[in-house]
Amino acid sequence: MKRTIATPNAPAAIGPYSQAVELNGTLFVSGQLPVNPAEGTMPESIEDQTRQALTNIGAILAEAGLSFNDVVKTCVLLDDIANFGAMNAVYAEFFPQDKPARVCYEVAALPKGAKVEIDAIAGK
Repeated sequence: MKRTIATPNAPAAIGPYSQAVELNGTLFVSGQLPVNPAEGTMPESIEDQTRQALTNIGAILAEAGLSFNDVVKTCVLLDDIANFGAMNAVYAEFFPQDKPARVCYEVAALPKGAKVEIDAIAGK
């Protein structure tokens, strides 16, 4: 069974996609930019941007009845791989144990000039 997940506690999609889609108990969370959903603003530092992107993922997980403990894989996109250490320090706060599998890439650019975008796959 397929169902679309949407919450006002994470930024609305900026294109023709869903915040997340659940299929047979597995949740696929679209890449989350570090946009504050209440204000539409983006913090400046890589640390604050990472925290906001993961907070957005957390809101989507909660809407689906899941938590960070249910995340099995993430993909992190950085506009500058030099930010890897700073991103990683904040990322570790959200995954203190049973860390998910992950890939991390430097990309040429991200939407809205973001420094980071993170997606996730989760399930029970």
